[in-house]
Amino acid sequence: MSAVVPSVEQVSDPVIHAAGLRKVYGDTVAVGGIDFDVAPGESFGLLGPNGAGKSTTMRMVGAVSTRSDGELSILGLDPDASGPEIRAQLGVVPQQDNLDMELQARENLLVYGRYFGLPRRTIAQRADELLAFAQLEDKAKAKVDDLSGGMKRRLTIARALINDPRILLLDEPTTGLDPQARHILWDRLFRLKEQGTTLVLTTHYMDEAEQLCDRLVVVDKGEIMAEGSPAALIREHSTREVLEVRFGSDRNAEAARRIGAIAGLGGDRIEELPDRVLVYADNGEHALAAVVDSGLEPITSLVRRSSLEDVFLRLTGRSLIE
Repeated sequence: MSAVVPSVEQVSDPVIHAAGLRKVYGDTVAVGGIDFDVAPGESFGLLGPNGAGKSTTMRMVGAVSTRSDGELSILGLDPDASGPEIRAQLGVVPQQDNLDMELQARENLLVYGRYFGLPRRTIAQRADELLAFAQLEDKAKAKVDDLSGGMKRRLTIARALINDPRILLLDEPTTGLDPQARHILWDRLFRLKEQGTTLVLTTHYMDEAEQLCDRLVVVDKGEIMAEGSPAALIREHSTREVLEVRFGSDRNAEAARRIGAIAGLGGDRIEELPDRVLVYADNGEHALAAVVDSGLEPITSLVRRSSLEDVFLRLTGRSLIE
């Protein structure tokens, strides 16, 4: 007998619960015993470099990959036992668009809707609504192969919404898109969030995580390094501002050493990168003045607010984007 997916009223927080979740392939530990919960209507992010275990986690949450160990429940059900029932309530946007390139944009939605056993009239109405939502009304009869990358990505998201899912899973939703296309896509996801759709996304773009996520976990090598809201993580693991100074690749190391010896710099720590030196401080302008007063003359300087990428640098010692 098939499991019954609980109604919204029956589902207690969280809609996704993981405890000690593991996935092992032979001798490779892809996910090493992670814990997280996702509340209804929340926008939750999994951040990390390539190979961190984000996509593996998403496949387990999407009920298409069984876990090796630990607890996992989706909408109150065990995905290993109730995969079809769970998948019927999910929308999935994979890393790579897998649209039918020979079909028209609207036809992609119509065909996909049939997989859920929806009435043709309902699918047709939903298809038109979703094309409007994705700003693709004028491309309804266009072959997918003729659409731009951003249009294909919006169509993939529209397709994932055809069954009116309770949870939308997005795996690297804006990889490969230009800035304009990314911002259009962010706007569409904001609208879904405002409508109460639970979003779970993976990304290695820090600005994307700050824009879209209410809460996130930073994952590396299958382990959770930190968890919290973007603002909370920055407060906990970084300073208010960062001073970036460039002296030239052959001078940065010496400049970093001298900066570290400046009395009254007000810096929390110094990070030497191949092309620049980062000074983490609550007052970046004060730190810059101290650097200049010491006799150092940077080629360029920039004071900016701390970001999630700075958090990752502190936690792992390397850039999040690989």
